[in-house]
Amino acid sequence: MTTGRALIIGGTGPTGPYLVNGLLDRGYDVTMLTRGTHDSPLIPPAVERLVGDPHFRETLADALGDRTFDLVLATYGRIRYVAEEMVGRTGRFIAVGGPPSYRGMFAAEAAYPPGMVIPTPEDAPRVESEEEFRFGYLIRLTEDAVLGAHAAGHYDATMFRYPWVYGMGQLGSAVWDVIARALDRRPHVVLPDGGMAVVSRGYTRNVAQAVLLSVDQPEASAGKIYNCGDEQQFTMAQWVQVICDAMGHEMEVVGVPADVAWSAADLLPLQSAPVHQLLDLHAVRADLGYRDVVPALEAIPEVVRWCVDHPPENAPGPEERAARYNYAAEDEQVAIMRRAHGELAAVEHTSREVHHPYPHPKEPGLQRDHQRR
Repeated sequence: MTTGRALIIGGTGPTGPYLVNGLLDRGYDVTMLTRGTHDSPLIPPAVERLVGDPHFRETLADALGDRTFDLVLATYGRIRYVAEEMVGRTGRFIAVGGPPSYRGMFAAEAAYPPGMVIPTPEDAPRVESEEEFRFGYLIRLTEDAVLGAHAAGHYDATMFRYPWVYGMGQLGSAVWDVIARALDRRPHVVLPDGGMAVVSRGYTRNVAQAVLLSVDQPEASAGKIYNCGDEQQFTMAQWVQVICDAMGHEMEVVGVPADVAWSAADLLPLQSAPVHQLLDLHAVRADLGYRDVVPALEAIPEVVRWCVDHPPENAPGPEERAARYNYAAEDEQVAIMRRAHGELAAVEHTSREVHHPYPHPKEPGLQRDHQRR
């Protein structure tokens, strides 16, 4: 006996197989709609495949005909058009977006103080106009379209903001960019401000689990938007260290001012601002009982091993990598920073002894202790 008919738009990306198989495990009769450019061996052949382009309402409508579904998961395409097309086709709509709608992730100076709220809850300020940041504003419009359809009673809707996703098959997540440096035995990596910015990431199986918990709990999640990601997050510097440790390679982090950290651009999501991008997971944990399926410190080495065994197609060789990652400029910056560090350390200074602020008398009856506190 099936739970009902489910449509997943996308499904062949890094989280797709976990979503498809999770729906099958729950008894759904699953149909996938993709552009037909690639498939996944992790998805059973018995799952129906439809071919259509979900970036346009007309091509999506042509591919679906007059079909309806009990549940729709939209993970790909122009979600605001998908949300419109699903009116009258489903009673339950779950969509996946991302955090660029948050104010300060890209145009850091648009927020006060600059950067994102730390940690960033779902109701944090969002991009207000195309002039501020067009891509983030379009994502905001998508979120409004999905939740607006819910408010209008067209279907019960839930939206997820995926963090920077990493996993097998997801090479654009700053995993390979660190692996490549380790393969080249780079002695150091330049990071903005010492790599102290925290960037929220999510292992594929973990973020898929968050979405599936919404499938299981429609009443708790309907009408809401959720951040998701791993429960443990890392600074950029820690991310580099964990990957290098999995590679058996030690690489020193050298900090430079953020505005000249050119070689580190690919180590931030979509080359966003080097600010804290720490998504608050309280809502998904409290409402849906989310917990990591795989802890991050287990997931990252697993992904590193997979990436080493499955390098990207047409992966660049050492010379191309040296150009891509600006090794020459990076080496020059490191030399400058070492000289600057030497000069800074030579500045005459007096280090003040630090004590906690509360009195700590050495004998009874004293009004003030030996530190005159």
